[in-house]
Amino acid sequence: MTGHKAEAGSTGRTIVIGATAGMVAGLLANLVRKAAVQAPTVFAGQWDAALAAEHAAALKIFDLLEKTEDHATARRSFLLMQLKHAISKHAFQEENVVYAMMRDQGLTDAADHLNHEHGYVKQYFFDLTEMSKSDPAWLPKLKDFRSLIERHMEEEEKDLFPKLRGKLTDEQNHHITAAMNKEGLKLA
Repeated sequence: MTGHKAEAGSTGRTIVIGATAGMVAGLLANLVRKAAVQAPTVFAGQWDAALAAEHAAALKIFDLLEKTEDHATARRSFLLMQLKHAISKHAFQEENVVYAMMRDQGLTDAADHLNHEHGYVKQYFFDLTEMSKSDPAWLPKLKDFRSLIERHMEEEEKDLFPKLRGKLTDEQNHHITAAMNKEGLKLA
């Protein structure tokens, strides 16, 4: 009897050790994946350059989507999912750090305007997700979406982000960069 109990105890410990090792490996793999997703933003430098790099990456996904044919429904679905993830992470960083700092620096109307446009971004994602990817109206809808995104990006990069950067000290710009990267890592 004691031999069976010892053997059962040993098996139980082995299972617990294996399960724990698997859980740790899974958590570590997720952290590595998150770091890899956020790395391009981190390496881009200051917050405004990092956001501009994310804008450029999103436009490349739009380029790929615009090259698809109506019958390429699986590719459209996959690329739309990638675009949605990239823009959602990007928007999370902007809304939780940059737009909040804009409000703190007296750019409230501009921050609210940009945040309002993010609502339309979500609407486009909903519409494009709900539409059949083979629908001939899908690509024109995507192009309308891109037009909104490009205007939004241009307003940020050429006007509002330089205004905010100019209002902030070097220390504040460094802080906003770190805070934005921390927020991005959450959704990476």
